[in-house]
Amino acid sequence: MLVSLYGPLLRPDEHAARAAGWTRMFRQMQVTETLSEGLKRGYTIVVPAADIEGKRTNRLTELGKTVKLPGFRPGKVPMGVIRSRFGSAVMAEVLEESVNHATRQVLTERGLRAATQPKVDVVKLEEAQDLEFKVELELLPDIAMPDFAAIELTRLKAVPSDEAVDKALGEMATRARELLDVAEPRPAAKGDVLVVDFAGKLGDEAFPGGTGTDMDVEIGGGGFIPGFSEQMEGMSPGESRTINVTFPAEYGAAELAGKDATFDITAKALKQPVVPAIDDELAKKFGVEALDEMKDLIRTQIQREYDQLSRLRIKRQLLDALAAQADFPIPEAMAQGEFDQIWQRLEQDRKNGQLDDDDKAKDEETLKAEYKAIADRRVRLGLLLAEIGRSKDINVTPDEMARAMHTEASRYPGQEQQILDLFRKNPQVAETLRGPIFEEKVVDFILELAKVTVSDVTPEELAREPEATAAPGAAAAPQA
Repeated sequence: MLVSLYGPLLRPDEHAARAAGWTRMFRQMQVTETLSEGLKRGYTIVVPAADIEGKRTNRLTELGKTVKLPGFRPGKVPMGVIRSRFGSAVMAEVLEESVNHATRQVLTERGLRAATQPKVDVVKLEEAQDLEFKVELELLPDIAMPDFAAIELTRLKAVPSDEAVDKALGEMATRARELLDVAEPRPAAKGDVLVVDFAGKLGDEAFPGGTGTDMDVEIGGGGFIPGFSEQMEGMSPGESRTINVTFPAEYGAAELAGKDATFDITAKALKQPVVPAIDDELAKKFGVEALDEMKDLIRTQIQREYDQLSRLRIKRQLLDALAAQADFPIPEAMAQGEFDQIWQRLEQDRKNGQLDDDDKAKDEETLKAEYKAIADRRVRLGLLLAEIGRSKDINVTPDEMARAMHTEASRYPGQEQQILDLFRKNPQVAETLRGPIFEEKVVDFILELAKVTVSDVTPEELAREPEATAAPGAAAAPQA
């Protein structure tokens, strides 16, 4: 868009008068419908040259009242000088505004809602001639509101067991363990911690990241390559050993994935982990006064996790139910844009060797057909949720946006202020937070009206993946 040469100087009443002038001007324009197929529309619009020249003259006259040029008093610059200096820029601005206002007027008068940015092609754009341009766009479909009361859903409810709380306590106690030196020299047993130096090689060559000094290795514990810690069992401090391992095929470093390697190990010290008793003293180590209080906090946290999982399950049910009722055409451009994003991620996964096993076995045509169906479903659900929110006046409040920005900033300890500044200086970045909030509010609105039955289940049943009712990943709904 061109920046107006005088717009900031206009008072609100002048802006209103100017808008009224545009409306009067566009009553004279000619509109011919050239395309009407499904959601696609096309128009040829002709704006008379006299009207455009009149607008340019008015603009130049307004500009002449305020412009300051060397050798002239303010407001006394001859029109010939104004036209010579600013005529081309003002004409470009008038033409651009003519296209924008005419397009909006066509949509408004016909009650059309564009799904995407209209495509505008200028056919004739010359001085002293009519402005002629073509507009093509896709419309948002007519969407009927579902019968929310007829939607039947099941909310799964699970509560933490004493065993789950005890297990969490045990894990916390393990994290709070102390490593005590073993006084009498002996071979390392499973569960012991051996302090070692190691150097890894591929063949005869060392590889980056393959060395370590004074590393604590729990015999038989996790966190290392399979077979790495297990082969140190029986080593004593002062002993050296060479072990053979194979990096997993899905190892993060591609240059090591699936490769055979050797590690030269030198044991330096042996320690025995001592897990503290589960009592009030353990609770104090985690900032809590008493064990019972700590149990309550753990139970609350587990319940929160169960509730979040329950929410995801019932939301998936709801989206499946809405998708079954969402029988309306969707704009091709939106569907293609969603598919392109999905396919781009799939290509990146394929490049990184992270493609799902199910997808690896499928040919390109099958994959594209499946993900095209996913894209269509996502767009359809996104349009439906957006229409429900619009028709029911569901909006994201400034307070909700502020909370979301602070929550997002809290994910970056030490950089919170920079993240908040990023949101404030870049509204388009902050807008990425609006979509998920809006979607959750629409979902909550529907859940209030739907027929929801609560079913008590075990945590295992809650966590069990339900049978797929649609293609993988199809439950998500992008914001329209």
